[in-house]
Amino acid sequence: MQIEITIQDDIYELLQAETDNLESDRAIVGEDQGVQYSPIDTATWEKWFDRWLEELAPDLPNALAYELSLRITNDAHIQALNAQYRHQDKPTDVLAFAALETDFPQPPELLESLALYLGDIVISVDTAQRQAKQQQHSLSTELAWLATHGLLHLLGWDHPDSDSLQQMLDRQTALLKSVGIDISIAIDS
Repeated sequence: MQIEITIQDDIYELLQAETDNLESDRAIVGEDQGVQYSPIDTATWEKWFDRWLEELAPDLPNALAYELSLRITNDAHIQALNAQYRHQDKPTDVLAFAALETDFPQPPELLESLALYLGDIVISVDTAQRQAKQQQHSLSTELAWLATHGLLHLLGWDHPDSDSLQQMLDRQTALLKSVGIDISIAIDS
């Protein structure tokens, strides 16, 4: 299975424009500046998504390859997206914009030659950092958790009630374990 992932780290790009002295794309800016960005490099994200899509193969439409985008951003940007697309003028942790929400038949020859675009995942590193502290795990773990949540939404998973939410959380836990991250979150009934 082939996966093409476009990863955009808005926070890194903003900081890169402000300073020429960053040592790597995984550096963390001091708390006095109030910004932290993704400690996960592009190669790791690609490896994780590749593994997750292998695990989710039964849920995927048949295609030669798959494509998605992941954007790591801040609360201000995700709040603007949340207000525009969900009519909720507040920051959130993750948004998923599924490309497969409508059932458009794809000609087989198209699926054999082009990657099937699954959609976009947008994560606020600001909210992820707060949630990581609350859950007492690392920022990397929280970002991976949110990425799996967004990925499941791209594939049509939803959680309108506590049972479906628990099923989704269980699936996220399994996906994270498949890349060596051990985490378990349950909802209160």
